[in-house]
Amino acid sequence: MRALTLTEIGGLDRLRVGEVPPPAIRGPDDVLVRIRCAALNRLDLWMTGGLPNATPTFPHVVGSDGAGVVEAVGHSGGPWRPGDRVLINPGLSCGRCPACEEGEDPLCSRYGILGEHLPGTAAELVVLPAANLGQVPEGMSWPEAAGFTLVTLTAWRMLTRRARLQPGETVLIWGVGGGIGMAALQIAVLLGARPIVTSGSDAKLETATRLGASVAVNHTSADVVAAVRRETAGRGAHVVVDCVGEATWTDSLRALRRGGRLVVCGATTGPSVSLDLRRLFWHQWSILGSTMGSRKEFAEIVRLAGERKLWPVIDSVVPLAQGAAAYQRMQRGEQTGKLVIEVSP
Repeated sequence: MRALTLTEIGGLDRLRVGEVPPPAIRGPDDVLVRIRCAALNRLDLWMTGGLPNATPTFPHVVGSDGAGVVEAVGHSGGPWRPGDRVLINPGLSCGRCPACEEGEDPLCSRYGILGEHLPGTAAELVVLPAANLGQVPEGMSWPEAAGFTLVTLTAWRMLTRRARLQPGETVLIWGVGGGIGMAALQIAVLLGARPIVTSGSDAKLETATRLGASVAVNHTSADVVAAVRRETAGRGAHVVVDCVGEATWTDSLRALRRGGRLVVCGATTGPSVSLDLRRLFWHQWSILGSTMGSRKEFAEIVRLAGERKLWPVIDSVVPLAQGAAAYQRMQRGEQTGKLVIEVSP
């Protein structure tokens, strides 16, 4: 089958479209899905340069997000039947350990993500457990279905399970032009919070304002911390959403009010930060890490999409042969929302 693969660690020039062996149903709850579209995430970009906990076998099929049509089902494949339109939850867990039994499968010791720890979605065929599939909501296109899950699931867990964002609270969201930022904005609006968003692009900020951002700040020309303090009568944000890392860490803390919560899901600009513990305990901040989401949370965001309360923003769609170009666009930071690869026309 055709797939977009990483031939070795070393950068975007190691990406190739080629033939790889098709996967097969091996377990009773396995489902074979013919992928129509796959979507990119920052994780996919990081994989090209290597990640410390990922040891892929080359050629490695890239991509974490995807959507397609069920082609075959194991004898215990749940509700799925050939021809069903499905979107994918890319986080896989054992389903049996204490964390999984408690509904906290992102804490499973065997937790893995498609495209990072396992072959990814930018291929004509993918095999997944039945529990990792959701029905594509009515009216959702293939590119939208492909671009929905990872960022929405990640942002949903960040704001609901980890930061416990409440109606009326102020939340600062860095980098609203990316998938996480766009999803976090929609979720904040849905929860009745007051989102302050940042971007280096006025066009991206205009999109965010249309989606419900209360305040939009261009972080290349304005002081984000000063803007947050001004908009909160000097107190600061209740919650800060940060997937940028080193470049925004200090300002994320400065933008927090006393008793505020900083929730982190990424480190785009670097993984190493410093922290004055005296400020941490004096201001009684909570610093929260968050990765992906549980099966229950996956079911919840799919339900909300079915009610048109959450919906992905798609930047552009390219054919599989031009998949590397989508990576390059992401590396340049030009996208507003999700970049999608059409795998099977």
